[in-house]
Amino acid sequence: MDIRKIKKLIEMLEASGIAELEITEGEESVRISRYGQTPPMPAMPYPPQAYNLAPPPAASAPAAEAAPASKPAPDGKIIRSPMVGTFYNAPAPDADPFVKLGDDIKAGDTVCIIEAMKMFNRIEADFGGKIVEILVENGQPVEYDEPLFVVK
Repeated sequence: MDIRKIKKLIEMLEASGIAELEITEGEESVRISRYGQTPPMPAMPYPPQAYNLAPPPAASAPAAEAAPASKPAPDGKIIRSPMVGTFYNAPAPDADPFVKLGDDIKAGDTVCIIEAMKMFNRIEADFGGKIVEILVENGQPVEYDEPLFVVK
């Protein structure tokens, strides 16, 4: 069979929507298929996944005993995070921190910045006193209502 005829058959196959074509001329035969030897498998959706919605197993006795041994509640007033974000103790990486341990603050003083959604929000103290503990580290993510400072 002439190569020009085979090329013409391939063009006809591509132009039509058929998947396979077989032609016989005397003792010569040509079989042209879009998909090779095996037909393509139909797309199968993923099987549904089973999710375990059961609560985690109860903590063992040693873990339950470890909880009371954790840090006691801070003594003093607490400045809490008003939002979820990243805690920064200074206005710039090379700048001095807003407050340090032992600093006296008054209501309205900026104590830190919390970055949320690329916005830098200055956090001000609601009350005055002395910073006795800083509970988070610079660059640490914080949650809503998480304690940031202890003030006496």
